[in-house]
Amino acid sequence: MTPRPAEAGASVSTGPDARGHFGLFGGRYVAETLMPALIELEAAFTRAWQDPAFHQELESLARDYVGRPTPLYRGRRLGEALGGLRVFLKREDLCHTGAHKINNALGQALLARRMGKRRLIAETGAGQHGVATATVAALLGFACEVFMGAEDTARQALNVVRMRLLGARVTPVEAGSRTLKDAMNEALRDWTTHLATTHYLIGTVAGPHPYPWLVRELQAVIGREARAQLLQVEGRLPDLLVACVGGGSNALGLFHPFLGDPGVRMVAAEAGGRGLQPGAHAASLSAGQAGVLHGSRTLLLQDADGQILPTHSIAPGLDYPGVGPELSALVAGGRVQVERATDEESLAAFQQLASTEGILPALESAHALAVLARLAPRLAPDTLVLLNLSGRGDKDVPLVADTLGLGAGPP
Repeated sequence: MTPRPAEAGASVSTGPDARGHFGLFGGRYVAETLMPALIELEAAFTRAWQDPAFHQELESLARDYVGRPTPLYRGRRLGEALGGLRVFLKREDLCHTGAHKINNALGQALLARRMGKRRLIAETGAGQHGVATATVAALLGFACEVFMGAEDTARQALNVVRMRLLGARVTPVEAGSRTLKDAMNEALRDWTTHLATTHYLIGTVAGPHPYPWLVRELQAVIGREARAQLLQVEGRLPDLLVACVGGGSNALGLFHPFLGDPGVRMVAAEAGGRGLQPGAHAASLSAGQAGVLHGSRTLLLQDADGQILPTHSIAPGLDYPGVGPELSALVAGGRVQVERATDEESLAAFQQLASTEGILPALESAHALAVLARLAPRLAPDTLVLLNLSGRGDKDVPLVADTLGLGAGPP
């Protein structure tokens, strides 16, 4: 269960083991009715990942349809504003559909077709994974249903329209906190009753085995590309990697090909929300405890009785009470460091990138920019930074405008 040797760079395997564990985290904690489907999925992905024909089709579509490789862009004015850092942005915002989510959605859709499935379902928070799933469903001829928390359908109305235009059914979830956690609950319930025809296209490195592994493998293209690109333009590896973390797919996609390089520091940027009081943030790596959520053992936000705590983030894609098990293991082992960015800091970082580089980042990606801005005074001026710009901010413009009091009238 490792990347193909020609693509692995300096990666080291962090698992999973045969039972789907990354050290103390991971596994399959699901109803017995789901176990055959998960075993089938693991076997299908193992075969596909060893099949050159699968990689040939995936890489062809990634190039011609998604737009890979995505550029590596040096943000000179941003670097100057941060004290002289050499900042490179991995431009996943330039992927078709506007975020890194399409890398995983395309790979899983090709796998679902091999498995004979006719319908895709997905959960989404920011809407980008939902849009990516609806896109590949249209491309490959699947029926598609996307579950989205009712609060997120309001916050991300543009992406709801995009999904519907692509032919997907968008089902608002009114239960619980009406956000990403509840959307995932509903998707799992639906999958349980439609296993024969439906593939659940999980959008991040979370959930029961084999999802954390297969999503990581599909997203590691980010780090492989960035590694080769930076070596070409700078002749060396970065000093620092920074990526935002909700479930963790864009962060692990960047980090994994560098895990075997001890000189490369890795920082995960979590949602600090409005502060560390319960219900005001979504910082499960730094404030969570080990427990079981959505089929795997991981770090999550829970009370003393094991009940899942409410969360908050201005970025819907980070508004989730858990994180992928592999990232939990990497943080517990000290390989990945964690920093939090508040809503306010992330809004400031959103505006800083817009004004210095002419790029509107997703609010999720703005958390990584905010953490970099906080770290900058403690870094040497020539520090080489690689930051994953996981998505574009078009979807967030109404929310940002409303929060900042901006409008179409006179300033």
